Amino acid sequence: MTADLAVRTIHKAIESQPEIKGVLILHGDQGSQYTSNEFVEYCERMRVTQSMSKAGYPYDNAPMERYFNTLKNDLIHEHSCKTEDELYRSIEEYAYVTYNHARPHSYNGYKTPFEARYIA
Repeated sequence: MTADLAVRTIHKAIESQPEIKGVLILHGDQGSQYTSNEFVEYCERMRVTQSMSKAGYPYDNAPMERYFNTLKNDLIHEHSCKTEDELYRSIEEYAYVTYNHARPHSYNGYKTPFEARYIA
């Protein structure tokens, strides 16, 4: 992943959640895309506070590590995308339809992510 892709992704995430106001916290690893000047400056402009796990210690962000593992196994390894746009659409469909609405998780008390957030 490049810094540019990371910036575009967080920008889209922020735009998709207009009801969230104030400072946001983004927890991630110490990948070069997240420590790049471009990404750090974007986060500062958008009032996003970065939080990072210690190097080699993914347990601080276990839910996201699990999500990306599931994404890779369910989607990426099973499908072949020819363009970045096709990959982006496939991931968007998986994240917003399949994962958030159809897959219950023990972390959420066996509710889907959507149910855990909006139907508490």
